[in-house]
Amino acid sequence: MSGSPSTRWEPAALNILVTGGAGFIGSNFVHYLIDETEHRVTVLDKLTYAGNLASLEGLPAERFTFVKGDIADAELVDSLFAEHDAVVHYAAESHNDNSLDEPRPFLDTNIVGTYTLLEAARRHGIRFHHISTDEVYGDLELDDPARFTEQTPYNPSSPYSSTKAGSDLLVRAWVRSFGVQATISNCSNNYGPYQHVEKFIPRQITNVLRGQRPKLYGRGENVRDWIHADDHSSAVLTILEHGRIGETYLIGADGEQNNRDVVEAILTGLGQPTDAYDLVADRPGHDLRYAIDSTKLRTELGWTPRYADFAAGLADTIAWYRDHEDWWAPQKDATEARYRAQGQ
Repeated sequence: MSGSPSTRWEPAALNILVTGGAGFIGSNFVHYLIDETEHRVTVLDKLTYAGNLASLEGLPAERFTFVKGDIADAELVDSLFAEHDAVVHYAAESHNDNSLDEPRPFLDTNIVGTYTLLEAARRHGIRFHHISTDEVYGDLELDDPARFTEQTPYNPSSPYSSTKAGSDLLVRAWVRSFGVQATISNCSNNYGPYQHVEKFIPRQITNVLRGQRPKLYGRGENVRDWIHADDHSSAVLTILEHGRIGETYLIGADGEQNNRDVVEAILTGLGQPTDAYDLVADRPGHDLRYAIDSTKLRTELGWTPRYADFAAGLADTIAWYRDHEDWWAPQKDATEARYRAQGQ
């Protein structure tokens, strides 16, 4: 962030508020904090369809608190910020297909909600970390050797990515204009436990587990840069503790795979023929390729991913969904009914 503060924040926080902590990457981060630190954690989550209290089961009551609420509720947010030392902001409407069908919730949560949090951080002077996405940068050509860096211009292509870009810019403005003690991270596509079955990898895994054929948009050539949720969590904690205030860090694990190869790997991992999938019409504005250059995070803060091998992380993820049908089954039928209505 040009012109912003560059001092480091010393990790003295004991009470951490995690917005969106009942969602996929938020819940993984909460588990990581409980397992790897001594911090006490409060989750603020609206519990939309993407939030699931089952993802937070078994956490120790003496270190974990759940609050149901909206990040755009200024009074509630202010009361929570007054009791915490740091905030990690995961809460977002995040499904591209849904943003194409109904953009308004993305504006309400990703823009107005982030503004509400930033104003509370400004009033209370507490450490704030904002979770974002590589989709704010648009996409890359399939044969382009380039990767996104912290200097890549924003070029969002959907209502979802546009509102995430807007929330990033709000954070930058509040750092520069009001001295909010914030950092930003833009991450590549996450996979791992507790991910809603509407998302690409768990949808394909659970389809195969139910004897259904996976489905690929277009020809399956679109490339995503995959990172296991545990690696994202460790990177976020590293930035929270050691990142320079006012800076943006890109998080990636060199996990570029095209969608067809991912589906074939899932089929292989579940003992099915690699061609047992169907192609469906591509979605509007489907970005071609994402790729993250995480050099700044690795060299400046010394972070490295645990799952440097995508195949190993995918195998662990397949095993988790195979062993936790009780977690994903309640959401599966409604998700597939919605996709069928869309011809997907």
